[in-house]
Amino acid sequence: MLGWALMFFIFAIIAGIFGFLGIASALAGLAKILFVVFLVMFLASLIFGRRRV
Repeated sequence: MLGWALMFFIFAIIAGIFGFLGIASALAGLAKILFVVFLVMFLASLIFGRRRV
């Protein structure tokens, strides 16, 4: 799950670079969505990763 979170984080950074620089303004919205997805998956991996005994 952490691998997926890192992949979404990388996509969010790339989309953010293109979107926020004005190269493709539609990607800015995608970057925001992917960033939220990354945060949710990261928090989920922290919570479920600590439950291992």
